[in-house]
Amino acid sequence: MTLAVGATRVTLADVVAVARDHAPVALAAVARERVAAARAVVLRLAAGDAPIYGVNSALGANTGVRVADADLADYQRRAVRARAVGVGPAYDRASVRAMLFARICGMAQGGSGVSPAVLDAVVALLNRGVHPQVPRFGSIGVADLPQLSHLALPLIGEGEAEFGGAVMAGGEALRRAGLAPAALGPKDGLALISANAATVGRAALVLAEALALFDGWLAAIALSCEGFRANLSPLDPRATAARPAPGQVDVAARLVALLDGSALREAGAARRVQDPLSFRVVAQVQGSLSAALAHARALVELELGSAAESPLVVDGAMLSNGNFHVPALALALDTAAIALAQAAALGVERTLRFMTPAFTGLPLQLTRRGPAHSGFATVQKTLTALAAEVRQRAQPGSLDFLPVSEGAEDHATMALGCVEKLAESVARVRYIVAFELLVAAQAVDLRGLPPASLGEGARRAYLQVRRHAAMLDEDRALGPDAERVATALAAGGFAPPPSP
Repeated sequence: MTLAVGATRVTLADVVAVARDHAPVALAAVARERVAAARAVVLRLAAGDAPIYGVNSALGANTGVRVADADLADYQRRAVRARAVGVGPAYDRASVRAMLFARICGMAQGGSGVSPAVLDAVVALLNRGVHPQVPRFGSIGVADLPQLSHLALPLIGEGEAEFGGAVMAGGEALRRAGLAPAALGPKDGLALISANAATVGRAALVLAEALALFDGWLAAIALSCEGFRANLSPLDPRATAARPAPGQVDVAARLVALLDGSALREAGAARRVQDPLSFRVVAQVQGSLSAALAHARALVELELGSAAESPLVVDGAMLSNGNFHVPALALALDTAAIALAQAAALGVERTLRFMTPAFTGLPLQLTRRGPAHSGFATVQKTLTALAAEVRQRAQPGSLDFLPVSEGAEDHATMALGCVEKLAESVARVRYIVAFELLVAAQAVDLRGLPPASLGEGARRAYLQVRRHAAMLDEDRALGPDAERVATALAAGGFAPPPSP
């Protein structure tokens, strides 16, 4: 289905559909009207005497220096070339498509003053599958200038792009796709590159992965409760409602639903009056993570529907402003990484509690073969290593900036770096959850619990684990088991089924 941009709210799901499923994109009629009206303002003011940043006045440290009328178009091309200073490995196809889509969404708001033909050219680039090669490193979050410059180069027949699975010169990719290089006019280059579309596009994909992992993680926790024979009183709605911290009530209710039909909910089923904190405060910690992810999601979707331009075309004028600056988003991404680290630490501790008979009443290291077998003992090292790497990536990235551009840009958000830290954490936490699923399923088997006795969601999780890994009897390599379960998590295999 074609996504019409510029008339309705754009969501994370829309970004995923375009980036991963190659959904086609078109501009809504109302967006075309806005873009055309804003372009008329740019052309009128560019020909006047008043200096306008990035249009007839130079950029960066050269602010205030007049650009000759005859040089306005060439200056826009040079602005793109000069800022293509990104280095490092290229982003994957889905990320590049998310960036292109995010920039289309921004320009469709009408504040950039971009030429309608140039915006159409970006839409065609996306729809025809021409994917610019965009290096990862270079953005400081004062707009993603390096990444978006590399994103724009193939549009004017320069740089490199992937087309049909092969990387080639940007001009050749255009030719093979049946496209011609776009002709840039006043402000077009700045409209293409002075935005945070790399951050917003990547953040949309990363948060979609984090939210999907969160759903699978709740299923893992429900299965852990079954295997541990946990006391479920901390999930009692009377307890969570007594101090309804953000996310806490919802997480507790979702866990109760996942445990619906469980024998564990019968009176006297729990083995202990009070469990370790890794079980007892799940609603509070996972609830905090849920709230952090929801806040970051809201800010990304706000950016997808905003005109974060400077200068901004509005009411027949062009206003210099700071809407390109995204400290709230950077802080939200940092917060999500910290919340993820908190939940990961709890998940590791919860999994480690299964190793000790004093806590579980099960055999040491979850092996019935005795001390001559290791069971799950050695996964403790991997879990500890993963938790350490998640903690390292929870350090705030939004504070690590230095002034640039002769001191004219003396603050930065480092937002794209915050996104990438979160992405790396999500990848590591996925393995932590995979190990929790394997360990919890082992505990269920060692207790001899039939699947029919498990709660509905926990039973689904158990059966999914057993599709990818058998119960551990004789010692074997457990890394491959975790890889398979983590892959299933990434594919949404442990998420709850869609509502009818």
